[in-house]
Amino acid sequence: MQFLESFKPELTVESPGRINLIGEHTDYNMGFVLPTAIEKKIIFEFKKNGTQNNCNVYSKTFDTGFELNLNALDKSAIEWENYILGVLNEISKRTDKLRGFDCTIVSNLPTGSGLSSSAALECGLAYGLNELFELGLSKMEMVKLSQIAEHTYAGTQCGIMDQFASVMSVEGHVLLLDCRSLEYKPIPINLHPYKLILLNTKVSHNLASSEYNTRKKECEEGVAVLKKDFSEVNSLRDVSIEMLESVKERISETVFNRCSYIIAENKRVHNLAEALTENNLELVGQILYEAHDGISRLYKVSCPESDFLVDFSKWNSNVLGARQTGGGFGGCTLNIVHENGVDDFIKTATEAYKEKFNICLEAFEVKPSAGTTCYVN
Repeated sequence: MQFLESFKPELTVESPGRINLIGEHTDYNMGFVLPTAIEKKIIFEFKKNGTQNNCNVYSKTFDTGFELNLNALDKSAIEWENYILGVLNEISKRTDKLRGFDCTIVSNLPTGSGLSSSAALECGLAYGLNELFELGLSKMEMVKLSQIAEHTYAGTQCGIMDQFASVMSVEGHVLLLDCRSLEYKPIPINLHPYKLILLNTKVSHNLASSEYNTRKKECEEGVAVLKKDFSEVNSLRDVSIEMLESVKERISETVFNRCSYIIAENKRVHNLAEALTENNLELVGQILYEAHDGISRLYKVSCPESDFLVDFSKWNSNVLGARQTGGGFGGCTLNIVHENGVDDFIKTATEAYKEKFNICLEAFEVKPSAGTTCYVN
């Protein structure tokens, strides 16, 4: 793109991906989650270009870009462009201060890995433009508009966790977040002598968006039936397993399983937060295994590759616990591994995975990190 020839950025933004220690699919059910940002991130560079409406966005990582006009923010046939366009559309509803800009993007965040590269893209763009044009948006406004952008332009009816974690995380902590009130509490996480190791299945979760929306509808179907008997129920976070059992004959087995998973997962979030506070790492690992069983058996957003890696980890005495993390149907498994056994675990898992699926596994450590940061060049 022509603008690259003389591009000298005014502003740099680092927008992190995230892991969710536990609380999968509870966010859009107004429940509880326990995420944190990680040190893998998307890096944006911004510059005003002096025009009213013309913008250029270029991904150095994928060597591709596009031009856009702020007065014509139509959806694109190219998926990643819609995250950009959706954010710009939401910003334009809130302020008239946005003007033409040039932007480059570099990512070391694996796409399709369940580390929420989409939220990092949305929030990093919003954060940078807010600083560049002094839009006056609060962090919470940027979180919310990024979520709406994913709903409207990308078509995924996500909860707010990914965007919240990407912007609001605190280094060395996970966030105990109430997805209804948006109240949150940083919980210190000290896993020493264990480490958080992600194994990337390299399986693209191409079912994730459509099935994500399906799961949301199935949960809403359960809530609609429950509300007839329990007027106080507005989401599954208001439901006990006893209440769900009482309507079991009036809902399908699938809806029952989806709802029972969410109810149990909300409890696991609080139990794991308490276990971290008490430094009970054995219990942390046990809860992760319980969560994966629910993800796979009841919510059915796992895949054979993730199930294989979680089952494989159970035979390694250096692993306390593991589960699939992210939206599902691929992406990464999260493993808590003793520092002395990390190399052996990665080696044996890689060999077994290659033999089983003929796929080369990708493994890396992640650390709880700070949310979005910005500095002037």
